[in-house]
Amino acid sequence: MESLRELYRIGTGPSSSHTMGPHFAARRFAEKYPNATRFSVTLYGSLAKTGPGHLTDVIVERTFAPRPVEIRLDTETEDLPHPNTMDLAAFDGDTPCGAWRVMSVGGGKIVIEGEPEADPPEVYPENSFKEIKTFCDERQIRLWQYAERREGTALWTYLNEVWIAMKAAVSRGLSTEGVLAGGLELPRKARMLFRQRHIDESAETREHRVVCSYAFATSEENASGGVIVTAPTCGACGVLPAVLLYMQERRSFTDEEILHALAAGGIIGNVIKTNASISGAECGCQAEIGSACSMAAAALAELHGMDLDQIEYAAEIAMEHHLGLTCDPVNGLVQIPCIERNAVAAMRALNALSLANFLTHTRKISFDAVVNTMYETGRDLFSKYRETGEGGLAKHYNDVKD
Repeated sequence: MESLRELYRIGTGPSSSHTMGPHFAARRFAEKYPNATRFSVTLYGSLAKTGPGHLTDVIVERTFAPRPVEIRLDTETEDLPHPNTMDLAAFDGDTPCGAWRVMSVGGGKIVIEGEPEADPPEVYPENSFKEIKTFCDERQIRLWQYAERREGTALWTYLNEVWIAMKAAVSRGLSTEGVLAGGLELPRKARMLFRQRHIDESAETREHRVVCSYAFATSEENASGGVIVTAPTCGACGVLPAVLLYMQERRSFTDEEILHALAAGGIIGNVIKTNASISGAECGCQAEIGSACSMAAAALAELHGMDLDQIEYAAEIAMEHHLGLTCDPVNGLVQIPCIERNAVAAMRALNALSLANFLTHTRKISFDAVVNTMYETGRDLFSKYRETGEGGLAKHYNDVKD
């Protein structure tokens, strides 16, 4: 498995696969051909169908600027190596300089066809949770210690930057009002949720309100093109910071303990990314929000000092009950139902933590099994339910709003 640095990426929203990935691809391509006078980019599949709503065209134009770029949307070609495929070409006047075919595979990661050396090195020899658990059990170490052994102590410096960026996104989201751009006229709700107490608010109601406000805050920042952390994607970036920040404030966990929790959640995300997918275009929203919920549940379990069986069970519960979740962004925007899903998944992560605390030793399903199930389920979903904007709420939005 790759470094957690490849999973937790600090960058601009609203989509890791539609914004970050194309940005990284365009930047590297522009650097490779510094003498090119113009470029062309053809977007296929999900990038073509929902790219404008995800600001793909905007980020590509901005990255190549001041040199001009022609962007084409090809929604017809079906024989693609990945649903998020793009072709880039460089020209010196009318003379072609070079071309790439790039796949944006989720979490901001790109794969350049014919250039395997572009892939980051794998620093974790273990690829399944079973292998990781065996390694940890034999050495009597926790997941965060396992991550440190494989990545070195420099990992904590990077995860500290991640945590600072996560908290900053929540803070900005809670202090910003207005309407999100894109045409849906969707008002920001995080500030209202955070400040508007229930008339007879119980401790449980307050927990729901605060956790949801933190998830809304980060997700609304993402939807507006703000700086967030993929966890594991932009569209699911609100789940992990919401539960960790709330729990730190409630239980006074130190930043060091939070970083250990981030490492544990990251290991879970890495297992999913390696053996299945974190791309909504490939496996639906279960691959994004389901993965984020699993990561959050595992991080919470680590934060509370639970053992490996309990951490695994928390992650498994979180994923199992997102199986089959479609990716159906209305108007191709990472707003409806994406923002609310972050809040719901944050609460579900807390529920998974509680169930794991009580019922771990009764479980029958392994985390690896539910990851494999998610991947098969995602591949079986009709394409219109995988981030194309052609099915689900995206299709019926006009009926609903009337």
